[in-house]
Amino acid sequence: MLALERRARILSRLTGSGNVLVAELSREYQVTDETIRRDLELLEREGLARRTYGGAVRLGGAQAELPYQMRRQTNVESKRGMAGLIASRIPDGESVALDASTSALFVARALMARRHLSLITNSMEILTETAGKTDWTILATGGSLKSSALAFVGPQAERAIGEFHVSLAVMSCKGLDAQAGFTDTNEQDAAVKRAFMRCAARTAFLVDASKFGRRAFARIAPLSGAAWVVTDARPPEPWPGVLAEQGIELILPEV
Repeated sequence: MLALERRARILSRLTGSGNVLVAELSREYQVTDETIRRDLELLEREGLARRTYGGAVRLGGAQAELPYQMRRQTNVESKRGMAGLIASRIPDGESVALDASTSALFVARALMARRHLSLITNSMEILTETAGKTDWTILATGGSLKSSALAFVGPQAERAIGEFHVSLAVMSCKGLDAQAGFTDTNEQDAAVKRAFMRCAARTAFLVDASKFGRRAFARIAPLSGAAWVVTDARPPEPWPGVLAEQGIELILPEV
C-alpha cells in the first residue's frame, strides 16, 4: 500500500470515529509504530489531525473536506465500480456534465472508449485526463480556481454552465438524507452542482453506501432532483423504498 493511500485511510477513519491509536493502525497496516507516527505527524502539519499520547484526534470536524489527492486514493475500487455502472448507460454521442469530484474522474476514465461525446466540466483533472480525446467536444466552465480540489467554482462557472444543455449530469455528494436530500461540505461546490442539474435532462448521483443517512453542511438538491442513484452496495432499509417513492432508480453492482 502506498503511503498516501494509507494516510488517506487513516484520515477517513479519523473522520468516522474521531480518534485513532498508533498500535491498532500499525497492526492493521503491518508497518512499524514509527511509520504510523510519521503519518500522523504529516496529517498534523496539514491541519487535519492533532497528535495525542498513543494516537491522534481529528481536527475540523466530520464536515471538513479531505484534500483532493487523498480523496483520489480512497475507496478506489468502489469508485471504479460505480463509474463503470453509470458509464454503461452512456452511449456514443451523448452530452454529459461531470463535476469536480474524484468519483466523476473515474467516470471520465470509464468513458474513454466512447466516441463523439460532448463534455462540460469544472474539473481541471478531468480536462487533463480527457485532453487526448480529439473526437470529443470538451468545454471547461472557467471560474475561480479552488486549488484544494483542482476545481473551478463561483458565479462565472455557474453562468457558463447555464449556457448549455446536456442529457446527463453525473456528480457525487457527501451525504444523502431523507429530509435534507443530497448535501455537500462546501456551498461553492454545491452551487456548481445545482447549476449542472439545471442544465441537465437527468442527474445521476454516485453515492457510496457509507453516505446514506448522512447530512453535510450545504444542500445540493432534494431527493426528487435525481433520476439515478448509483452505489457500491445495497443500502440499508428503508432506503430502497425511499428512493423508489421519489421515482429514483437505484443502480447496484451485480452480485
